[in-house]
Amino acid sequence: MNTDMGNYKLSRQVKIRHLQCLSEVVARGSLKGAGDHLGLTQPAMSRTLKELEEILGTRLLLRSRAGVELTEAGEVFSHFARMSLAALDHGLEGVDRSRGGFLQQEVTVGALPSVAAGLLPKVAEGFRRLAPVAVLRLSDGPHGMLMDLLRSGAVNMVIGRMGDPASMQGVSFTQLYTEEVVCVVRPEHPCLGAPDLSDLARWPVIFPPTSAAIRPLVERWLVSHGLSEPPQRIETVSGAFARVYARDTDAIWMISQGVVRQELGDGRLVRLPFDTTLTKGPVGLMQRQDAAPAPLERLFVKALQQAIEALDYEVT
Repeated sequence: MNTDMGNYKLSRQVKIRHLQCLSEVVARGSLKGAGDHLGLTQPAMSRTLKELEEILGTRLLLRSRAGVELTEAGEVFSHFARMSLAALDHGLEGVDRSRGGFLQQEVTVGALPSVAAGLLPKVAEGFRRLAPVAVLRLSDGPHGMLMDLLRSGAVNMVIGRMGDPASMQGVSFTQLYTEEVVCVVRPEHPCLGAPDLSDLARWPVIFPPTSAAIRPLVERWLVSHGLSEPPQRIETVSGAFARVYARDTDAIWMISQGVVRQELGDGRLVRLPFDTTLTKGPVGLMQRQDAAPAPLERLFVKALQQAIEALDYEVT
């Protein structure tokens, strides 16, 4: 029999359910975990995988009490199975978009204030073009609150800085870019004539509270310069309050650069020339490890990546 004809007949027998079962078993390391995700019993999973192995005429998986392990043939086939499923998802998304799809569907996203102010407007506009009738729900707030929303399923993903190990249990983190904390003031601030770190003790300081992801970074930076916490400080994550207060008073605002990116660009605020490199840290995408992203969520991530590239964020 012609080899091409033989492969054609085999491909006609392989079904999407075969590819999904194999891919999920590989991703989750067990038949039970894969079956739970697909809504199938272990016997049903075993039958489907056995069918696939019989169609291909080779063993794909080795099963043991420790879980499952791919054979050499399984490694090759599972790679192309994942590619095939991804291509199918992209095709379905394209068809759905071409007919005004995603009707009555939504993506819920949590973001730290620095992301909400600096990046999300651009992301939202890109997502609107990719999914014009989808609903985008945004929430911003401190890291702890956003992690609670993520774990409860109230949001699909969170964009922000990585928290302490305890807060990241069961959550994946994919770095998007790096960002540092800056000290900013109004353009007419009296300290601009000769800025000095001692100004942090001389003037009121808008300071990140203990719930803020940047608080440990700011504390470490202060210690590195032999400084203590500012005595005249207002602790808040409210960007709305801080913008007005920094504009109307002589306060120094210690904040992630992303929050004030626009104000620094148009001159409404001025950055003090303090070296805050030590506060630089990764900002990333956080998702539940036990939840596979839906096609609409992947479109949002695509819009997110496009916005980061367009705004020239530091991604190293």
